[in-house]
This record gives sequence, structure tokens and C-alpha cells, in this order.
Amino acid sequence: MNPKLKCLSLFCSGGLAETYFEEIGIEVVLANELREDRCAFYKHLFPKTEVIQGDITKDFVKNEIIKKSIECGVDFIIATPPCQGMSRHGKRDKNDTRNELITHVINIILQINPKYVLIENVPMQLRTSILVDNKKFLIPDYIKSSLKNNFKIYDESIFDSSMFGVPQSRKRSIFRMVNNKVKIKWGRPKENDFKISLNDCLSELPSLDPLVRQSEKRYNFPDFKIKKEAGLKVSKWHYPPTHSWHLIETMIHTPTGKSAFENDFFYPKKSTGDKVKGRISCYKRYRWDNPANTVTQNNGVISSAVCVHPGRKIIKNNTVTYSDPRVLTIFELMIISSLPKDWDIPDWASEKLIRNIIGEGIPPLLVKRIMEELLIKL
Repeated sequence: MNPKLKCLSLFCSGGLAETYFEEIGIEVVLANELREDRCAFYKHLFPKTEVIQGDITKDFVKNEIIKKSIECGVDFIIATPPCQGMSRHGKRDKNDTRNELITHVINIILQINPKYVLIENVPMQLRTSILVDNKKFLIPDYIKSSLKNNFKIYDESIFDSSMFGVPQSRKRSIFRMVNNKVKIKWGRPKENDFKISLNDCLSELPSLDPLVRQSEKRYNFPDFKIKKEAGLKVSKWHYPPTHSWHLIETMIHTPTGKSAFENDFFYPKKSTGDKVKGRISCYKRYRWDNPANTVTQNNGVISSAVCVHPGRKIIKNNTVTYSDPRVLTIFELMIISSLPKDWDIPDWASEKLIRNIIGEGIPPLLVKRIMEELLIKL
């Protein structure tokens, strides 16, 4: 099948956004990423794509991207700049230089002048200011003022992935742009009238006990090996995460949808026994009846923002506890991120790298739905 679009992917990371591009007629001919491990991950998934590793702020890297994009006939650019300086799960540092990477994206867009552009980031992008030539701009104002003469910019920009068939509520600011020379309207995909809950997509997977980091505490889970074997029959990526006992113990006593900070006794404690300070969204279990909360890069850490399995109530000897006191497995993360169940993860990738890439990527089904609204017009 001849591709309908030839794509340049900027800040491609591990390539989540592009997961379904080939099947809908988009060929990613060129990609750029700063970090070597992300580039290697991307090349494993997309061996036909040329990946330029390097800092987009450096002229020699930027010029190579522009030159090769023009040579390859790139007519679509997707850009997903880092969000750590803006995300509510980050430090929200207004002086974070990564916030200004959008200026380099705009420069590349103007040089290549493609037919279509998609820029995505966290919603806070809409309220973040950057300094350009000693003048302060809100990012959306900067995008519009820089590109309005070249592109029709569609600014119905907040998309919640859970409204588009993804079992994860992840809100993204998305700018869709069509070159003024192209007489096509890029419509917004219709939202679903239902949401996919964790009960819909995870409830039939085998329950897993965590691997306790302290070997002397592993007797607390006598069925660990049996459960592990059942999980691995489903997928090699559905294996028990490893946690320290003091974290596991707090979650054993934490109900579905609740934070361990809400427990009367089994709350997060320091070595002194004093209660740890933290957000109520941390040490928290998902709910079965809702889509997952936004997956973050720290999705493998119990103390991070909502990332613990919902669990099931267990009543034994008049004591109530909850199963699965652990973060989600990589396989479960794949499902709630709308990745294929046979996603071809490279065997050399560390668990931390895989979790980081999933946490920093936009759910690919959302991108697919948005792109299909354009592709039907071509």
C-alpha cells in the first residue's frame, strides 16, 4: 500500500504515537530523539525509519532534520516535546528550558512547510509562558502567531483519551494544522458515549503477588510461584513487580480506589514510625469502575501518583485485606495505554526504560483516531 502521508516525528521517544501509523497509511520516514536508549527502542520497532539522534537545539542536528525531510518529501510532522516542565506530575518550573523547545519545532515546521502538523503536550501547555527574543508569550499564542500565515490551526485542543476508546484518562493539548495551500478541513473525531473501565480490560487477567525485595518476608505470599506461572502463560510481560515489604504492607491494607494515607494504621511511615508526608494521590490504588488515571513515567513506584492495582477484597479470620499490592505489570500498562498485546518490546530493554517510555507517550489509539479524521479526506 502506497502511504498517504510521509511523516517526520520529532521527540519520538520510543514511538508510541506512531504505533498504528503503518496500518492507516502513514509512513514515518524520519524521526528525531535526543536519548540513545529511546533511539534504539524506536529503531527496533520501526527498522525502516531513519532515526537522527541528537539535540534539536543544535544547528547541525536541526539542519540535518530539515534537509533530509525535504529530500524524503515529508508532508506531515508530528511533534511531542517533553512535558516535565509543565506537567502537574512534574516540578512545573516556569524556567525549565524544555518548555522552550517548541520554538525549535516551529522553526523546523516553517523550513519544511509540510501539508499537515500535529503538536501535542500536556494541557498546562496552554497556560505556560516562554521567553522569545526577550518577549513573553503563552505557548499557544506563540504557536498561532508564528504559523497563522502558513496554516489553518484547529484549536479545539483538549482531548481526553478515555473518550476515544482508551482505558486511561489522559488529557492532552493537541494542535492540528493544515497548510493554507491545502483545501481540506481536519475534523475532530467523535467522542465515544462510553468509557472502558479497568474492570472491562483487566479483570480477567491472573492476580499476581509482588516479589518482595526482602527474601525473609516472602513467606507472606505462599502462592507467589503458582500465580506467577499463571501470569506468564498470558504474556511474558505479565510478571510480578518487585517492591519492598514496608510498601507492600501498606497496600495490602488499602482498599480499592483509596490511598494508603487514608488508612488508620497502615499508612506510609518513616523508619521512626512517623507518617510520611505526601499527596493523597500517592500510594493509591486504581478503581475498577473507571478508566485508569494518567500513567506517569514513575508508574513502577508504589509511592508515585495513582499507579497501584485496584485489588480484590479478601476476608480471612475476620481480617480484611486486598490482593495485588503492587503496581501494574508491563502487560497491564500496555493494555491501558491502547498498545497491541503483542507489542514488540526489545528483549534488551530494562523494565525502567519500558515503563518510562509508556509513561511519557501519548496513547496511540487516540492519535490513530485523530489522524483517521484527516486521512479520510485524502
